[in-house]
Amino acid sequence: MRKSTLRFIMLVLLTVTTVSCAKESIEEEVNSYNHIAEEKINFDYSEIESSILDLVNEHRESLGLSSLKPIAEISVEAESHNYYMLEIGKVSHDNFGIRYENLVKTVGAKAVSENVGYGYRTAEAVVNAWLNSDGHRKNIEGNHSHFGVSVVDDEEGRNYFTNIFIRR
Repeated sequence: MRKSTLRFIMLVLLTVTTVSCAKESIEEEVNSYNHIAEEKINFDYSEIESSILDLVNEHRESLGLSSLKPIAEISVEAESHNYYMLEIGKVSHDNFGIRYENLVKTVGAKAVSENVGYGYRTAEAVVNAWLNSDGHRKNIEGNHSHFGVSVVDDEEGRNYFTNIFIRR
């Protein structure tokens, strides 16, 4: 009788332990697909960056499209790309896949696109250049909900621009 009771207790403990591990594993798996930033990031927009955000939204609104909301995490990604372009000395979309994955994980992006530019002195000049390019205009006018922007200048004062758009 004692052996039967001991076996029963062991079986119950084993079952409880197994169920508990399975539940934790399921929660970890679910959480691994839900990487939304819980910590608020601040991004101090410069005058030219704020103007770009405003001009993009003014253009969208003139077409009856909804305005986009800025998200600091997107601008941080844009800024990181600007420093990369500054380092290599050319405008590029290098490593776009990494920015895409970062934004999927941090802000829950479902779609991501970006515009880059170099050398323009004003927000109006870069936004007009983007609007005069089919691909860049398509990004500005696309089915997006949020955006971010960064402008970084090189040693000669020439600006690198990255404007990233996402849809949640």
